[in-house]
Amino acid sequence: MTKPTTPHGPKTQPSAAKSDSNVPPHLFRQAVEQAALAISITDAHANILYANSAFQRITGYEQNEIVGHNESILSYRVTPKLVYESLWAQIQRQRPWNGLLVNKRKDGNRYLADVTITPVVSEDGDTTHYLGMHRDVTEVHRLERQVQNQKTLIESVVDAAQVAIVLLDEKERVLLDNQEYKKLIGDLGKEPAVRLLAVLRAQMGEVFTKAYDKHRNIAAREVCIETAGRPTRWFSCAISWFEEHDVGADAFYDPQRRHYLLLTIQDISELKRQQEALRINSLRALLSEQERIQGLRETLAGAVYQLEGPLNMLSAAAKMMERKREGSDLPAASALEEAIRQSREVLETLRGCIPEQGIEAMQPVNLNEVLVDVLKLTTGSLLGAGIVVEWTPSGDLSVVTGNPGQLTNLFKQLVTNAIEAVNDRRGGQRELRIACTSRADHLEVFVEDSGPGIPDDLRYKVFQPFFTTKGAARQHLGLGLAMAQEVVTRHGGTIDIDPGYHNGCRVRVQLPFAAGVNHV
Repeated sequence: MTKPTTPHGPKTQPSAAKSDSNVPPHLFRQAVEQAALAISITDAHANILYANSAFQRITGYEQNEIVGHNESILSYRVTPKLVYESLWAQIQRQRPWNGLLVNKRKDGNRYLADVTITPVVSEDGDTTHYLGMHRDVTEVHRLERQVQNQKTLIESVVDAAQVAIVLLDEKERVLLDNQEYKKLIGDLGKEPAVRLLAVLRAQMGEVFTKAYDKHRNIAAREVCIETAGRPTRWFSCAISWFEEHDVGADAFYDPQRRHYLLLTIQDISELKRQQEALRINSLRALLSEQERIQGLRETLAGAVYQLEGPLNMLSAAAKMMERKREGSDLPAASALEEAIRQSREVLETLRGCIPEQGIEAMQPVNLNEVLVDVLKLTTGSLLGAGIVVEWTPSGDLSVVTGNPGQLTNLFKQLVTNAIEAVNDRRGGQRELRIACTSRADHLEVFVEDSGPGIPDDLRYKVFQPFFTTKGAARQHLGLGLAMAQEVVTRHGGTIDIDPGYHNGCRVRVQLPFAAGVNHV
């Protein structure tokens, strides 16, 4: 074995010589021999002069098998030539080199070596030897690559997801997002996540605050975002929390944890539109059926009422004839009595055909929501007539006790009448205004149109059954406002036509607030 040359030259600075004198020379050799790093010393041509035990353990070569051979015995062809060129260029300038090399063990197996080579320079400035140190980092590299692969895979999956995903820190700063989230930025503006969280916080109140502070997950919640000039957007948002251990040196013995918020956002606007269209169509069918039944009730009731008048007169005439005949048997009187009796039976049969008024449970109803539904139900007619709508909802809690279907039918009838009135007027403005206002103890709804209006002498007659200002040729039964008044009366309210409004017609409906509901 060639005697190794240590990196210490024979001449040293006085302070160094003093320090070395305190350490026995053999201690340096023992330290190198027992080091956990693979250490080798070569001559200026990279021929191995010495290798410690760790070197033998990592490479598989014994001392007598490796000494005298060039370090290239460990080289493997997959290491690029450029790496070796960079290595020699660095150490020939008498500078240390550090890098990764793919080495080959004695048994042919490969391993990744983290290598550091330091030139040993003589007093004359010549490189006499090289000190090599390396360690097997194959497993470390495998784990790092595995983590990187997992990260790449997760990012690919997240980016390919059809829902927006965004990761935020505890200060709600965005750390990571996917392509779908980037699309939302274009639609909703900077950081939609912060905006959605603010809506969730306002919507859920204290429940959100407690869950947020304690890092609890929040199941999917529907969130509505309204942007001026754009359609309303609906999102299903879910929050998940996870924690990360601090990887800093300070946290090695004192673990620190960071919490991160994962927000998933699914655009359900189209689904909500479909659901709303289905709901409106179902409501339209229900109201149509209610109108048909109510119209049939009113028609049959009106017919019974109209027939009872002449029948009562005939009954009165029959009684007069009975008093005049003074016991004599008049065939005409008997025939008249029989006709009256049969007529009464037919009238009762007709009365029995009147559909019963369904008994529907009364419940709290938001009039603002009812009026919005009415506008949706009549959108087609309003657009077809070219009518401009002005809708002013109540800013306060607008809740009454009633039946949603009947109230919807009530205001639908009023809006339908307003549309027909505007169509009757040639030229001029085509406008419909609906306003809901809170009063001291009731809600007031105005339905105003720019039609020809209703003369003062007909203000009360229009609420009578079978009265119409449209004429028989228009095939109107005149039951619309009569049914409207019946619904209003059933809900303890009033309906009238404002005599002071001269730019068309203004119908005013007043309904009492729901009991037990506080109003601002």
